[in-house]
Amino acid sequence: MHRFAPFAAFIVLAGLGACDDRSEPGAPAPAPSSFLSAAPVDDPPGRLTCSALATAVRNASLMQPGVVQGIVAAGGTADAPVADAAAALGEAYGKALVSHETQSEPDAIAAVSAAAADMSQVCADSGLDSAN
Repeated sequence: MHRFAPFAAFIVLAGLGACDDRSEPGAPAPAPSSFLSAAPVDDPPGRLTCSALATAVRNASLMQPGVVQGIVAAGGTADAPVADAAAALGEAYGKALVSHETQSEPDAIAAVSAAAADMSQVCADSGLDSAN
């Protein structure tokens, strides 16, 4: 359903532009908003998510603030297996944050690593090899 959000936004913006009472007959239609064209295209679905994972693994930055959240957010345009793997990574990261400075912290961090490895395999199985 998230794949259709840009189209819905365009329809709403187009409708609002059509309702503008300042426009004159024969006047050119307002230019489309630039934010629609700025959104990256996730084709095939999951490419952006797997690419974000590959970058995080390559840079050893999974445990840095915002990195896993970015991967999970990119999962909004992914197909189900990749999106599910991103959600599992997000859950593992959330548990690791809660376990900070407790005895369970090392295991929770290891679970993040395991979830990233699982997600990498899902990306590879989906033809979106995250190693590239």
